[in-house]
Amino acid sequence: MTVNIDGGHRGAVELLVDGKETGRAEIQGGRPLILTGELPSDPPLPVSVRITPGPGVPRCIAVIDGAETVMSPRAF
Repeated sequence: MTVNIDGGHRGAVELLVDGKETGRAEIQGGRPLILTGELPSDPPLPVSVRITPGPGVPRCIAVIDGAETVMSPRAF
């Protein structure tokens, strides 16, 4: 699971699961966003990611089955 954050002029956030886009939203200032998707298990497992785009380094927290996990940032 990956979250891509494009902080350009018309910034966007996308949630990828196994390389496929499962959620997308436009960044609106520094407002937090929530994207949802499913992990490909049997049965599929719902996941949500809370994204705080800024200011500063973006922060993403994955919530899977009620457990919160901070996602490590990586530069491209």
